[in-house]
Amino acid sequence: MTLTALKPRTIIKDTPKLERAYIQFEKLLNELQKRDLPEAIVNTINPYIEALNALPDNEKTLRTQLKKHLKKIVTLLEKELQLVPKNYYQQKWMAIGISVFGIPLGVVFGTSLGNMAFLGIGLPIGMAMGIAVGSEKDKKAQAEGRQLDLELKY
Repeated sequence: MTLTALKPRTIIKDTPKLERAYIQFEKLLNELQKRDLPEAIVNTINPYIEALNALPDNEKTLRTQLKKHLKKIVTLLEKELQLVPKNYYQQKWMAIGISVFGIPLGVVFGTSLGNMAFLGIGLPIGMAMGIAVGSEKDKKAQAEGRQLDLELKY
């Protein structure tokens, strides 16, 4: 079974943001066409594409729904098949690094130095730690052939 094609639209040429979102969604579908996906995954993805094809040519609604369905499909692929786009783990772990490592380190610096203004010192440290972990996970995914040739830019 194959994926449903995304309906071509004339409205995308008028707005650059919509055009970028539309092209990104098309690239994801093209990447998935190259893979041998299980029928259950294809049956899950096709309703998202059909819902997008059924939308009217309204720029704001279409762009919002493109991004929403793109995130759902990427999440599904990551959970079910462990397929991820480029820099997926790096972006994910950057946020985790800031919240898990950066804020506690900032609190430690702030309390030990007696000035909570040093809370901000931990944030870039946590961000760097998160990026490092995420980059390693991205390299591992690429080595295992689980990385899609696509970088998401929301």
